[in-house]
Amino acid sequence: MTNPESPAGAVWAGAAVNAGGPPLWAAAVWAVFLAAHLALNGRWWFWLLPSLLPPPLFVAVPALLLVAAGATGDLAAGAVAGASLLLGVRQSGAVVRAPARGARRPPPGGAVRIVSWNTQHWCQATDPEPFYAFLRGLDADVYLLQEYHHDRFDGTYRLIDDDRRLRANFPGHEAVIARGLITLSRLPVAATVGTAARRTLRVDLEMPGDGRILATFNVHIPVQLRLISPLRADFYRAVRSRAADREQEYRGLLADVADCPHPALIAGDFNTTAAIGDSRRIARLGADAVALTGKVWPVSWQPRPGLRWWRLDWVLSTPGVRVHSYRFRDPRGLSDHCVQEVSVSLAEPGPRPQAGLRAHHHDEGTHHALPLPRQDRPAGQ
Repeated sequence: MTNPESPAGAVWAGAAVNAGGPPLWAAAVWAVFLAAHLALNGRWWFWLLPSLLPPPLFVAVPALLLVAAGATGDLAAGAVAGASLLLGVRQSGAVVRAPARGARRPPPGGAVRIVSWNTQHWCQATDPEPFYAFLRGLDADVYLLQEYHHDRFDGTYRLIDDDRRLRANFPGHEAVIARGLITLSRLPVAATVGTAARRTLRVDLEMPGDGRILATFNVHIPVQLRLISPLRADFYRAVRSRAADREQEYRGLLADVADCPHPALIAGDFNTTAAIGDSRRIARLGADAVALTGKVWPVSWQPRPGLRWWRLDWVLSTPGVRVHSYRFRDPRGLSDHCVQEVSVSLAEPGPRPQAGLRAHHHDEGTHHALPLPRQDRPAGQ
């Protein structure tokens, strides 16, 4: 039997006194929540709501509980909090290897600069002049832009026609527009390809030099909820409906990428943090470039200018694509999403495209968009 007068006995006595105290209860509650999160996240539509918690909380909460356990000498609480901390790191969005990977190196010759940006309803609330000046200033070879529409603030969107201004500002780019998405490219467009994912635009581009093909997937996954009162039944109906939409989008995108015969870059607004179960689907699409940012907690979404919260935007690549650099650029108040900028090249030579192959624009989805190059305007627009 341990002597209560000994130092070891004092520790065990203290643990016994504190057993069941506030630190242990708090650690147990968090552990139960974390277990439910790991079990239900991405598998039950309702868990989309708890998964919207800021991802850093998955390390901040158990870290605070660990400090409280240490201050009170509660060994059981410390063990529970420590286990929760280890399990929560992956949910937090932390990129442990980022400092080692993030050192910038100049991209090799033949690399192209690609930017991906959610424009927040295409300068609906801002002056078009600074908006277009900002876009031009990015000086990208390829732009993958989302939300080419205006918000009606009732869960629907109004189509827009800014074709004239687009052509005036980007005379050296070819524009492919569909589904509220725009791909602007200085590189020759080899083809546009229909996708099973309804909110994705695939455009195949000829890379400089030997004309090898890079497939680009411009992605916008639906947001999880409508900004209406959670006391209304419509709120939960919308969450359930959008959970089904998101599942369908990811299923289609996974099939589209798997069927693509070319090296591919998949980028856009996924409306998904590391704490949301759909991040498991994202991991199956390709290699995440985020470690190249050099940031342990990379963030891309800012509800207010200068106040960045967490990451919703992703850049992924399939074998054959080399991503040389990756950074988030400040949108200067023009959007709540940062600009993603990458430089890429192709790793190995592949077969040249067929002679004379030019753009083949898919019709499916074009009623959501402006006419594509060399295509008449659809009836009714």
